[in-house]
Amino acid sequence: MWSPDRRLFLASFAALGGCGFTPAYGPQGGGGALLNSVALAEPDTTDQYAFNRRFEDRMGRGSGPYVLTTRIETNEQGLGSLADGSTTRVRLLGRVFYTLRDPDGATLVTGRTNAFTGYSITGSTPATEAAQRDAQDRLMILLADQVIDRLLLDADKLTR
Repeated sequence: MWSPDRRLFLASFAALGGCGFTPAYGPQGGGGALLNSVALAEPDTTDQYAFNRRFEDRMGRGSGPYVLTTRIETNEQGLGSLADGSTTRVRLLGRVFYTLRDPDGATLVTGRTNAFTGYSITGSTPATEAAQRDAQDRLMILLADQVIDRLLLDADKLTR
């Protein structure tokens, strides 16, 4: 019978420390500088609102010193179809272009991220509309999480 060895488990943490691994929210990590410090523009669209809501859920509602500007693009592609040509499945594609600026307006981090999700349109009209709204919300959550992850990876570029 196999039994885990605690020494091996503890040695793996020592190996991580030796390789230069630093937790993003740890004392030497740059992620702590972003918590409650990133201001977002007021949302104009439901997509922007869902993106901002997810971003603030994870990073806190910030009033500065950093400012994140985003441009969200979405489009739909029909995937499945019936013999009569009607579409049964839709892929929702999203792209976010983002820029993180410091209080002086200098660009610290810039980038782009992509994601996709899908929904079915074989049900009734209310079911299809609910599925579409849910897919849009899921897409904005995916995009916001990706932007946050990339900002955390680039947190060492932030002025301290």
